[in-house]
Amino acid sequence: MNLVIWDIESSSANTSWGSIIEVGGILVSPDFKELDRFNFRSRLPEGEIPQAMALIVNKTSVDLLTKGNMSHYEMLGQLEAIFKKWSPAIFLGWSNIGFDDEMIRNEFFRGVRYPYITNSTPNKRHDGLNIARGAHAVDESVIKTEINEKGNAVMKLESLARMNGFESGGAHSALFDAELTAKVLSLIKKNQPHTWDTFLRTANRVDTEIIIKKEKIFTLAEYHFGKNYKYVVAPLHPKYCIHPIYLWGQAFDLKIDPTPLLNMSISELKVAMKKLKFLKTIRSNKAPIILDYNYGMQVEPYNNLDPNLIKKRAEMVNQNENFSQNILIALREVAEEKKQLDSQEDILAEESIYKRFTPQKDTALFPKWHSASWKDKLLMLDKFEDDRIVSFGKKIIFQESPETLPVDMFKTIQREIAGRILSDKKEKWWTCKEFYFECDNLREKYTNEKDEEKLKFLDEINNFVEGIQKKYELV
Repeated sequence: MNLVIWDIESSSANTSWGSIIEVGGILVSPDFKELDRFNFRSRLPEGEIPQAMALIVNKTSVDLLTKGNMSHYEMLGQLEAIFKKWSPAIFLGWSNIGFDDEMIRNEFFRGVRYPYITNSTPNKRHDGLNIARGAHAVDESVIKTEINEKGNAVMKLESLARMNGFESGGAHSALFDAELTAKVLSLIKKNQPHTWDTFLRTANRVDTEIIIKKEKIFTLAEYHFGKNYKYVVAPLHPKYCIHPIYLWGQAFDLKIDPTPLLNMSISELKVAMKKLKFLKTIRSNKAPIILDYNYGMQVEPYNNLDPNLIKKRAEMVNQNENFSQNILIALREVAEEKKQLDSQEDILAEESIYKRFTPQKDTALFPKWHSASWKDKLLMLDKFEDDRIVSFGKKIIFQESPETLPVDMFKTIQREIAGRILSDKKEKWWTCKEFYFECDNLREKYTNEKDEEKLKFLDEINNFVEGIQKKYELV
């Protein structure tokens, strides 16, 4: 499959409340020959307060936020179109699964578009950072790295690019970061070709679950606190190896003897899981790194154990259906107990993407809704069953064609925005008050550093937010 290597820059680090303001991508063949590219920028959506630090990092001026050729809605439409055009492909970036993918899912959800475009069949997704960490776990010489004060390899994109001879001065612009990701991944494939296809085997949940259910023993490579770790594990029995709630794979760490655990009760297993930490979770939908078991057998403590003993333990776990079933029962009970302790705070529509799925009937209407006139878009909102989609649709019309809305609806949305951004409370989204607090702290920092350029930038963005505040105070 072709690879789509992409990156975003956003107005906030909060994926539920921030917005993509720049997105860039490169389509490459499996051997990294470039086939196409794009870069889009948009204006900031009406009524949103940005985070100052986010704009400093991605070098977004007030002019870029307010005078771009495309509205935010228009940019999302073009992004959706090009991702569809480039499909089928494996979509990946740098640390995209933890941030970029979450941002685009939430943006498409709030934008009345299908959220899972990068990983729904026929597409797959992976993560360049996972691949780099996995390759480094196999052979630390695969790429040159900086070493931090703790003695750990630095896996930041800009650092890896610079250390391996790639110009990195334009880092933190979307297309440039996509280019750097492509260069670093191409180098990894060149220097370690025998692992490349192994890494890509886990580019979707179904493929990963097949590995978990079929293979009897393998190495799970994980990254914690700046270090690579390799675990030799055996998946639970094929019928009972997927978490009953979270749908993630479950495997047994073979440095631990399973014998005393096999006949434990459910309650005893719950205690043992917490105390012995014998269970490894394989996040099947987050591109885990699964390698041949021999890689793990080269490191402690596995290299001090008899390989035949390791294989015998794996058989005990793989073949014991009752033990595996009891593990899943224990996991379900732990998950249900945790759910009861979770915050009972109301979940707002913008942060509810994983709380309930939009009906398929509504999703099927999305293309027709986007192709309709603004007047017809308003009328079509009555056809959606999901009240969240109706709310998002009204806000899109408010931002793109406010004259289309009835006066009372327009004023209701205005008051809702005003209530949010002018709030004096500590909110989930960025408020004017929170922005000014952030700005003051940054101003003190850059005054001490005598960074006149950033101080000037803060003054400009501060004036911009003051303008938004004054506008909505009149509401």
